[in-house]
Amino acid sequence: MKHLIIYILSSFLLLTGWTANAQNNSIPRPEYPRPQFERAEWRNLNGQWSYTFDFGKSGRDRKLYNSTGFNEFIIVPFCPESKLSGVEYKDFIPAMWYHRKLQVPADWQDKKVILHFGGVDYYSVIYINGQVAGRHWGGSSSFGIDITRFVKYGEEQQLVVYVEDDQRSGSQGRGKQSGNFYSQGCDYTRTTGIWQTVWMEAVDACGLKSVRITPELDQKCFTVQPEFYGLQAGQKLRVSVKDGDRVVSKQTQTAATPLTLMLPLKTVKTWSPDSPFLYDIELEVLDAKGKVIDHVNSYAGMRKVHIEGNKFFLNNEPCYLRFVLDQGFYPTGVWTAPTDADLKRDIELSLAAGFNGARLHQKVFEERFHYWADKLGYLTWGESASWGLNTSSPEAARNFLTEWEEVVVRDRNHPSIIVWTPFNETWDRPNDNEQARQHDRFISDVYKLSHNLDYRPVNDASGNYHVMTDIWSVHHYAQSGEEMKKRLEIKDGKLPQKDVKKEVPYEGQPYFLDEYGGIKWVHGKQFAKNSWGYGQGPKTLDEFYARLKDITFTVLEFDFVAGYCYTQLTDVEQEQNGIYNYDRTPKFDMEIIKSIFNRLPEKK
Repeated sequence: MKHLIIYILSSFLLLTGWTANAQNNSIPRPEYPRPQFERAEWRNLNGQWSYTFDFGKSGRDRKLYNSTGFNEFIIVPFCPESKLSGVEYKDFIPAMWYHRKLQVPADWQDKKVILHFGGVDYYSVIYINGQVAGRHWGGSSSFGIDITRFVKYGEEQQLVVYVEDDQRSGSQGRGKQSGNFYSQGCDYTRTTGIWQTVWMEAVDACGLKSVRITPELDQKCFTVQPEFYGLQAGQKLRVSVKDGDRVVSKQTQTAATPLTLMLPLKTVKTWSPDSPFLYDIELEVLDAKGKVIDHVNSYAGMRKVHIEGNKFFLNNEPCYLRFVLDQGFYPTGVWTAPTDADLKRDIELSLAAGFNGARLHQKVFEERFHYWADKLGYLTWGESASWGLNTSSPEAARNFLTEWEEVVVRDRNHPSIIVWTPFNETWDRPNDNEQARQHDRFISDVYKLSHNLDYRPVNDASGNYHVMTDIWSVHHYAQSGEEMKKRLEIKDGKLPQKDVKKEVPYEGQPYFLDEYGGIKWVHGKQFAKNSWGYGQGPKTLDEFYARLKDITFTVLEFDFVAGYCYTQLTDVEQEQNGIYNYDRTPKFDMEIIKSIFNRLPEKK
């Protein structure tokens, strides 16, 4: 009865528009989920939904898509495995159904209504009043469904979401979600179903669908490439670039497909970790009479990333990357941060430890994380949740290519992202046979697709095995400086490779120590009996500091190494090798830690 009363109350509040500005604290994750493409007319649909598991995948036979409410309740956007969802079901969930009542405001009449999902793992079908409104494949990429033709403005309707998830199929990426019942090794609690914000917005039929904003530092301009939902005679696009309240560049052009606007800047303020300046971008669609029919707020950073020889450059200056591995897991939310402040805090903790960026590991981080990285001047490498894929399977390749395209297109405007890393440790590459050829074709296709979509360098497979790459990344978990020297030693004039029989030859790319360290240290209670770290753990704090300093400073001695990524920012469940505990509390004297990771290679 208690659950029923809460459900009725929350439904009433949502339907009456009480959370119209999505700022009320009773709604989890109330902030606007897409800060680089923000509209005023939107509704946050997070909160209490009803649900039912469908272990036999028989729900469609039972016509659950016609549901007006299930008997159990879950807090969206938290996955059912998480504590914050109110469910905490830990076993495998092959399929499940969600329901909530939906009411589109009457004053949205004559506008398109787009229903957005930040992330649903893995396959989903969206129903409005029992009718299929759309489908989506991909557990990490965001998507929107145009539900206009199903909408009855101002009236209550039934929204049902069906989800399927099979982490053990080999045909979908699962990242670090465990393929076994228990968390073990490098795998942790699973995420099924909705795990990011659900929301809807009103858009004019000729409004903006998306925009690509590219910084051109050498030319001192931004290029803007819009995509419209529709075009009508006399339609125009007006773009303004602002430095605070001052407009520093402005262009208006007739809307067309394709369309590129160039917005020059007389005086350039660059974006960098030292000075993360962001220009505000205002995009307005005008009809033939000059009336604004769509208004979008965005922002952009003027910065350049490129490679010269074996060096990485930021704003035409060499940049040594002092990164940390961030897996983006949370004790109560699993893949979903409990609050927006938690996203920001993770970056602040990393900066406090002396790092200038992170490799976002085996997870596509939500857009709000990238927003805070942009604001705080935090460099990142964007990665996928590729583990679990059979890289020799054409079906897996088919699934991944479309999902990865959606990820890159969604996030390519963020100045903080400087490299794409689609894969991690493709251990399953076989020897030279048909499976190996399929694997190599798949990796090559993703590399080429990434470059077709964006200008950033691509690290094809972090650690191994390289097929086609702009960056040569390696993983070495040596636990002493002496051992690290042996791992990085140049022999016969050749830089060390993982396996010359399984990857292409090194050709002078930036050589990046993409994972190292991983020193176990348990601060207080051990998380689980199977907790671990790399190598034999130190017995004292002084021994920990000495080892960390030894291996890190040894890496700095090698001129050909363009940067490093320490494993890792926080403990994650049984993997207790973080700089911070899993709950983000400190484990070490952070002044000592920062003095180590702040160090740069000596100029020679």
